[in-house]
Amino acid sequence: MRLYHGSTTGGLNALEPRLADHDQPYIYLSTSDVVASFYIVNAVERPYYWFPYGFSRERIPVYHELYPDAMREVSEGKQGFLYEVETEESQLKPFLKIPGAWLGTTPLQVVHCIEIPEAYEWFLRLEVEKRLIIWRFEKWQPDQLEWWYNATLEYLREKEMIQNPECSYALFVQQKLPRVWEKYVLSCRDNSELND
Repeated sequence: MRLYHGSTTGGLNALEPRLADHDQPYIYLSTSDVVASFYIVNAVERPYYWFPYGFSRERIPVYHELYPDAMREVSEGKQGFLYEVETEESQLKPFLKIPGAWLGTTPLQVVHCIEIPEAYEWFLRLEVEKRLIIWRFEKWQPDQLEWWYNATLEYLREKEMIQNPECSYALFVQQKLPRVWEKYVLSCRDNSELND
């Protein structure tokens, strides 16, 4: 099985499991080189991630801009590496929440690497090639954004970020999606008043 992994670290001959926002170390892999390349332009510091994407009916990755000019902001001036590995499905765990995503639990040998010197140009080229859809912020109707905003709100609740408002994800939401953060803070206050 051919899989891809995006990284900001070059020169790797093997990929090693690393701790992210899950309880144990994994190598995050995708059957899509486009999706894997998102992981070189994380808008927040690890262990958190910010990759608002999905797939079209034709299974083309769609990057959703949830604030103006988001794709340019997160990717312009960034560089990274797209690694390819060849492995057996038995060495992997499916990442059930994301189509085509797999979790490696043991080191995997790299069979090929592509350097991406300018990520924004890379994504624009993928868009021209019709291998990526960038859903620009200006295309959204206000009610259409609610699903994404609610998903962000749920993640804030799941990670109890009211107790850690200075972490990279919480600060990112405060800056880029301030109404979502305000709604979250209000819901936390309401819950604490109910529990008193």
